[in-house]
Amino acid sequence: MTNPISDPLVEVRDTDVTNDLVEFEGTPEGAVTVWINRAAKKNAFDSTTIAALHQAFETLHGQDGIRIVFVRGRGGNFSAGADLDWMREAADLTEDDNHEDALAMARMLKQLYDLRPLTVALVEGGAFGGGAGLAAACDMAIAVKNAQFAFSEVRLGLIPATVSPYVVRAVGPRRARSLFATARPFDAAYAEKIGLIDEVVADAAGLEAAQAKLSAEIMACAPGAVAASKELVEFVAEHGLDNHVMDETARRIARARVSDEGREGIAAFLEKRKASWTSLA
Repeated sequence: MTNPISDPLVEVRDTDVTNDLVEFEGTPEGAVTVWINRAAKKNAFDSTTIAALHQAFETLHGQDGIRIVFVRGRGGNFSAGADLDWMREAADLTEDDNHEDALAMARMLKQLYDLRPLTVALVEGGAFGGGAGLAAACDMAIAVKNAQFAFSEVRLGLIPATVSPYVVRAVGPRRARSLFATARPFDAAYAEKIGLIDEVVADAAGLEAAQAKLSAEIMACAPGAVAASKELVEFVAEHGLDNHVMDETARRIARARVSDEGREGIAAFLEKRKASWTSLA
């Protein structure tokens, strides 16, 4: 695993994953890109790639100075989903062994979902099966207009199980049922319509421009407040609108108002100056 990021943003811990299936790129301001580096296989998942991604996301947890994390695929493809050789091997495993194998994918996606900075999938080419699920596990997704998506598992007698929590959150139960049950392919425009994608751009250059714009925008946002906002959405989504939710959301804004970031943000606004966290922008 390579690491071109300048210290102290990311210090990649020692790992058994040494085959460069995942690469980091980063800026001094704290914008990190995690690249799936398996272009010859259209960045398809196998057990080793999943382990490398898990290690990458685990490494990013708790790292100071990281403001935004992008996920991309080398070679003009996001991810073709499951590697065919990996699928053949899985067919010969016991159910218990397959359970452990699938748990590795589930844990990798949860590591990504739980990252504190904003996470953004940048999608080119194909995002199929687990690849589309990886995009759904990010907070945002931007795709080029000719990108293609599908959850094709049922055509193989399988189901998109480990990605389903993130896809259902992104597109809702009804859309998920139709996409999972029909396995039909769909384009970036439809992915945007149903909420799987947030923005569609013309081409790879547009993707680079969108990445640069979003990186600049996030530098104006307090990193602690970004993480707290993500946690807030998770809490509200899991609870009904009752007195407990009203009390808890009131407590959270009260806590934010008296926090160091809250005090600095209000002071900067009133004093017509930039907040301290924009100093790296």
